[in-house]
Formats: sequence, C-alpha cells, structure tokens
Amino acid sequence: MNKTYQELVKGRIFVGGAADAQKAFDTEQIDVVIDLRSEAAEGDYGYNRIHSPIMNESDEQQDESVKKAIDQVVDAYNEGKKIYFHCAGGSNRAGTVVIGSLLALGEADSIQEAEARAKSVRPIISVNPQLKESLQRLFPDA
Repeated sequence: MNKTYQELVKGRIFVGGAADAQKAFDTEQIDVVIDLRSEAAEGDYGYNRIHSPIMNESDEQQDESVKKAIDQVVDAYNEGKKIYFHCAGGSNRAGTVVIGSLLALGEADSIQEAEARAKSVRPIISVNPQLKESLQRLFPDA
C-alpha cells in the first residue's frame, strides 16, 4: 500500500494531511489524531481527535498555539500513545510541529537539523517564515 503520510518516529508518531487522517488512524492503530487546522469544524470524525489549531494572528497567539500543539504531541508520546497529526496539506503547520516535536523529544539539536530531518521524512514540508520565527522564540538555544 502506498502511504501518503509519513512515520516521524518509528511506530509512534505519524504526520500527513487532513485527507489521510482516517486511513492513518485505521492502518497504524492511532490512539490520537491532532488536527492543527484553525479552519476545521468540530464534529464526529470517527476517531479520537484533538483540535489544536495553529493561529496566525499575533506572535504571542501564534507562539502559544504552536507550543500547545508540540506539547500535545510530546505528552501523548510520553504516555505511550500512537499519534497522527496534520494540518490541511501536511506541509506548513504540520511541518512546524514536526520540527518542534523533534527538538522537544531531543531527536534534533537545532532547528536546521530538525527541519532537514523533517524534509527527509516528508519532502513537501515547507514552513513559512512566521512559523519559523515562532520556533526560534520557543527554542532559543536550538
């Protein structure tokens, strides 16, 4: 089967787009899906979903929303859960959380290293400058 989502941490953390959430949930036996879309409506998605929108309004709100999403991934990982997270297409907001999660889990020492690893796993990742600035504020030593 050709997967259009990727495995970030072997058997535990998966990343992709919104269209692949159900397939990843079913195929990988995901415990929690973290939806990063601010434009996503609440509703019955057929899986355990946490809505953790990444905000684009002000630096403070954006930093807070990015930190919250990263913390949710790391907390679920530390609880032994399998996680799938996504934004709409799985490149910008999801890429931001990939980079932050790798840093928070100690899987990378710098934003550049985390971004290179993220792109090696999911080549379409392309984080916009505003979200990179959030990562730099959240991980000032990275």
